[in-house]
Amino acid sequence: MRRYDCVVVGAGPAGGAAAYHLAKQGHAVAVLEQATWPRYKPCGGGVSPQVAQWFDFDWTPAISLKVSQIRYTWKMGDPVEVTLKLADPVWMVRRDVFDAYLMAQGQGLGVAFFPETEVTGVTAAAEGWQVHTRQGDFAARYVVAADGGKGKMPSYLGFRERKVRIAAALEVEAPVAKPETAAIHFDFGTVQNGYIWNFPKADGYSIGAGTFRGAEKQDLRQIAQDYAKQFDVDLSTLKPYGHPLRLWDGEQPLHTHRAVLAGEAACVVDPFTAEGIRPSLLTGKLAAEAVSAALHGDEAALPRYTALIQAEWGEDMAWAQKLGGVFYRFPGVAYKVGIKRPAASRRMAQVLAGEIRYRDIAGAAIKRLSGGLLR
Repeated sequence: MRRYDCVVVGAGPAGGAAAYHLAKQGHAVAVLEQATWPRYKPCGGGVSPQVAQWFDFDWTPAISLKVSQIRYTWKMGDPVEVTLKLADPVWMVRRDVFDAYLMAQGQGLGVAFFPETEVTGVTAAAEGWQVHTRQGDFAARYVVAADGGKGKMPSYLGFRERKVRIAAALEVEAPVAKPETAAIHFDFGTVQNGYIWNFPKADGYSIGAGTFRGAEKQDLRQIAQDYAKQFDVDLSTLKPYGHPLRLWDGEQPLHTHRAVLAGEAACVVDPFTAEGIRPSLLTGKLAAEAVSAALHGDEAALPRYTALIQAEWGEDMAWAQKLGGVFYRFPGVAYKVGIKRPAASRRMAQVLAGEIRYRDIAGAAIKRLSGGLLR
């Protein structure tokens, strides 16, 4: 049986970050990934430049484009354009490139990587876990479950009664020889309780639609196709990818016996914007720190991880949830009194870039939205 200090399940941003930081501390790490590698991942691919501070290597090879322009529309009209005055523009990435680049950094530090290795179950052992796959078993003193929104690891590890709030998204990658727009596009009002987006890349667009509150039945594929015509893109000939998003829905345990949840397995997706890459990288890093401390004998390290995620991410997501509750319930008012104010758009961009937090703006934003409703 192959033996490791830690087995990480999932090679996305959370799993890659956890493996990298554990290997940096000198631990023996294996990453198990069920997909072929590199694998396509439907994702808008917007990344806050804030994440660079959590790593000690240059991310440039993994970045497709840097963008400092945002264009909002209401039902595909009434545009608002904003120039982001940020220390570093927002990164646009393709997840197959981004995730593979991060994993390669870990492999350079000795991480053992096993693609096309699906976990079929886990068994508690005296000194950790046995992780079962069709290619054989892995012995791990600790496990990081980072297998995404559709992963089975939380169930395998015994997380039975979880607060899981699912959102729906559909995305299409549209190759374009010479993209005419270098702005991030958001459209509100066309999709109920959500929005449509177009995130530019150096060689095309990631166009999608998502609904983040309630369970409205909407034809997201047709909505995205109609929206794409603005950019002279015909999505009818391209393959759409639908996928669930696990949104943050309040505090809950993220640790158990010698194991932690990270990334979307920990339901850390922003409930207002559906941002997922930044919180996945953050939780992967913090998971590695907790597991490393536990390997050195700190028995309080894993419970502290749950508390730290609540403090670092969860408290701010509570504000995001409140803001989203008002915004998506009354999107027309929100667009008029919020998005159409350039200052408000810039502040929101600062949140996405990690320069400020929701708690710094949400109270005033909710008050302004409420005032608009009264008027």
